Amino acid sequence: MHVWRVALPVPLPRLFDYRPADGQSVDPADVGTRVRVPFGSRELVGVIADTGAADADAPEPKPALTRLDPEPLFHGELLESLRWLARYTHAPLGEVFATALPAPLRHGEPLADTHAWAWQLTEAGLTARPGLRAGRPRRLADRLLAGACDEDALDLAEVEGHAPDWRAAARALAKRGLAERVAVPASALAPAPQPGPTLNDEQQAAVDAILAVRERFAPLLLDGVTGSGKTEVYLRAIADCLARGRQALVLVPEIGLTPQTLARFRARLGVPVHALHSGLGDSERARTWAACLRGEARVIVGTRSAIFLPLPEAGLIVVDEEHDGSFKQLDGIRYHARDFALVRAKALDVPVLLGSATPSLESLRNAQAGRYAHLRLLQRAGDAQPPRVRVVDVRKRPLDAGLSPELIETIARALDADGQVLVFKNRRGYAPVLICHDCGWSAHCHRCSTPTSPTPMTVHAGGRRLQCHHCGARRPAPNACPDCGGLALQSQGAGTERIEEALAARFPEVPVLRIDRGTTQRRDALEKHLTEFGNARGILVGTQMLAKGHDLPNLTLVAVVGIDEGLFSADFRAPEKLAQLLIQVAGRAGRARRAGEVVLQTHHPEHPLLSTLLAGGYAAFAEIELAQRELAAFPPFAHMALLRAEAKETETANAFLQAARMALREVGDDALELNGPVPAPMPRRAGYQRAQLILSAPERRSLHAALDRALPAIHALPQARKVRWSLDVDPADLY
Repeated sequence: MHVWRVALPVPLPRLFDYRPADGQSVDPADVGTRVRVPFGSRELVGVIADTGAADADAPEPKPALTRLDPEPLFHGELLESLRWLARYTHAPLGEVFATALPAPLRHGEPLADTHAWAWQLTEAGLTARPGLRAGRPRRLADRLLAGACDEDALDLAEVEGHAPDWRAAARALAKRGLAERVAVPASALAPAPQPGPTLNDEQQAAVDAILAVRERFAPLLLDGVTGSGKTEVYLRAIADCLARGRQALVLVPEIGLTPQTLARFRARLGVPVHALHSGLGDSERARTWAACLRGEARVIVGTRSAIFLPLPEAGLIVVDEEHDGSFKQLDGIRYHARDFALVRAKALDVPVLLGSATPSLESLRNAQAGRYAHLRLLQRAGDAQPPRVRVVDVRKRPLDAGLSPELIETIARALDADGQVLVFKNRRGYAPVLICHDCGWSAHCHRCSTPTSPTPMTVHAGGRRLQCHHCGARRPAPNACPDCGGLALQSQGAGTERIEEALAARFPEVPVLRIDRGTTQRRDALEKHLTEFGNARGILVGTQMLAKGHDLPNLTLVAVVGIDEGLFSADFRAPEKLAQLLIQVAGRAGRARRAGEVVLQTHHPEHPLLSTLLAGGYAAFAEIELAQRELAAFPPFAHMALLRAEAKETETANAFLQAARMALREVGDDALELNGPVPAPMPRRAGYQRAQLILSAPERRSLHAALDRALPAIHALPQARKVRWSLDVDPADLY
């Protein structure tokens, strides 16, 4: 008997045998096709990963319920790349397949339709239009008539642009039979391409280097200072890709995928640009996936999960801000989109372009070793000049909501010159902690803790609400101290809410806009806020959401408040992350003709990291940090994996990790270094005790060989059933 071997979305590292559904037969060409199967008391949607003869000694396989696809969804390069990802992350293949599919396809729905919708006047509408009374329906009819004169229907985006209140008018016309919605090919709605600016010599050299390898796999690192015109280089390379009839995929960080970015791509390239990000609904994501599979989507701009899109006619992959931490998935299948982009580009035999003003140390090391071509943009594009950077020592200085008198004076001067100001504080909320001035009580999360104390709850809503930023727990702020009954409760420190409040009081005649997770939860909220803000003088207060993806030509001052907490972290990657963040935030200033200034407030002006950045920029910092990483045998000079365990009791988590350590030691060679079990940097989160085992090896092959041999035994451990455990290969941090 021949069977389908099905990969199911369950945390078990194996395939499951099923007989074909009634009237169907087993064919090796079925691999990559979705099937619905019984699994215990449930029905699951899985993917056929293999076919073969059933095990004669095993019970007779159950029949599958139905085959869902006439043709495989996964085949060729994408199928083999997903198999590679399952092997590299040591994750079940079924969970990898499920991660690669949008939710409707995971649930067994058919492949989505990918046509676009447009409106046009009917014959009756063409006749009746002159007699329509003035109003919204008449204005819309006039616009639709213009579309008819161009022998084209009017797509929804264009209707929206000319008449934002068009929906009621369209319904009124349709009800009277004067207008109708029609399906059109998406490619028919392409805008006319617009010319771009003239490239400078560095940009042209970068474009020439990319085009020289356009027909083969080649990793290229585009290392350009902020404002150097990296996006223009991407656009030229993508335009060439389109001219050759190929698809281009652009990965961007979540906070970098703005409507401003998409509008620029659409205007310049003259083709529909498909977006894929967390703000889209499931059906929209499924339409984009289907359009890619059918080869209809020619340019796709997306966040981390876009790396799983089918690319049957791939020509180029771009990873913008390749250093950004959001490319690493921190739960489920813990993949890194940048690294998987390199794997897919090699399998597709196309170039992959990694761009950043602050490249990751891993990418810089690969460039130094000759594995990546290193393209540099050392000057800002156009007439823009680098901003002037100044450090303000706030020791022994009075602070108002974390702002020094010198900084407030600098803000006032920038506003008097009709400039815009960005005040950056990477801590949302009103204040980091609420304390009692009488007895010392402080508000802590009952479910989380650090190695030395419970985790403080952040004060929100102007002091009315407490929230834990680690587990999400919320509760109202008390009116009186729970310990002593005193009324001297004070919010200590400053978050974005408190800074916004202080600046609004200090500059009442100037608009003050706060941009953080609390103000941008609704779809397109960020872009709407920035549009309302405009180019007039004003103050932006924000977190790292404003660190990239936004060109504010009138922004002349960037003030960075509260960087000290990042200078003394236990995470070995913390200096790199802080340096990248400071450079990216500083790069928002002076991106047009007006000169920019950056002010860094700190209690540690002599700190080596700040001194290095000020004297030599990111390149000098990276050189020193790489040397220190090599001495300490940290990535990129070693390869790590992190085995995490969570349980209600610390002893339970440690017992599992100790047993896992023994299993690894039995199969690993002397090069494999094991550290732990040790408490996680946050040993208690959401009520669970957390511990971890750190694996390190000088060669990637040694690390994966040990994991391949040990994981079957680890899965079979009795202790594994008593904990929640996960494996993270190439962890982004140790938390």
